[in-house]
Amino acid sequence: MSKKIVVETSDEYAEWKNQVGWDKLNPFERMELAEKEQLFDIHVMDDPVTYQLQPNQIDYTQKKLMTKIKSKIANWASIIGINHFIKKGMFALKEIKGLENWQKVTTGSIVTCNHFSPNDSFVTQKVLKASKKKKLYRVILEGNYTNPPMLKFFMRNCDVLPLSSNGQTMKKFLRAVDEILGRGDNILVYPEQAMWINYRKPRPLKEGAFRFAAKNNVPVVPMFITTEDSTNKKGEPMPLYTMHILEPIYPKQDLSLRENTEYMKNLNYEMWVELYEDVYGQKLEYLAK
Repeated sequence: MSKKIVVETSDEYAEWKNQVGWDKLNPFERMELAEKEQLFDIHVMDDPVTYQLQPNQIDYTQKKLMTKIKSKIANWASIIGINHFIKKGMFALKEIKGLENWQKVTTGSIVTCNHFSPNDSFVTQKVLKASKKKKLYRVILEGNYTNPPMLKFFMRNCDVLPLSSNGQTMKKFLRAVDEILGRGDNILVYPEQAMWINYRKPRPLKEGAFRFAAKNNVPVVPMFITTEDSTNKKGEPMPLYTMHILEPIYPKQDLSLRENTEYMKNLNYEMWVELYEDVYGQKLEYLAK
């Protein structure tokens, strides 16, 4: 791999974007450029204009009755919505592989998945709800909560854990992660960080998800969605998704928090790469400059 560009400050980041003409590129051109530069965590979609989420604006662990009611409505409606999208031929869930790997997890867990579509978290929800009664929370960007680009009610109420640029809110977020995992529920984290639309390759992972798991002594359940090109009944392009649920990764008792974080992160990535190469029949290679 080529050396990754280090964009350490917002000024440097803005300057680099200006130099490459970022604003004039479409998301697919941005992904190609970012891959060549090894900037795998960069957001290729324009982020919504947002404001800083304050601690009193979010009930992470759903202590309030109204939060619980909205959550039930949003999750029920989201499943109906996903079924509607499938019926309309927007995409199809072809197969679920490795469901037994999910069913044998009896504690809370961190679920990881590749992030390539606004719908992939709802696909994950549909898959997991069919096999286990535990709740699935989702970590989302601050802007997707404070100023969601669409489907505002769902983005705010489907068991979400928004990140925040506010330090006190993030302390509340971290306490909520510990509580949720401790009571046996599950948290979906996209460890690639950014959504790359329709991108099929696994990308290098950030450590946050694995630190959550190591700190709380719970497994990581790696999931990966592969895609096939197809057409719907109208002859329009339609992706076929296969959900792969891989063997859970458990922290090792003889490793430190830092060592376990690194161990679980590296193994998750290796498992994704092996699956990618097996399903698509090609070696994982990133674009070079």
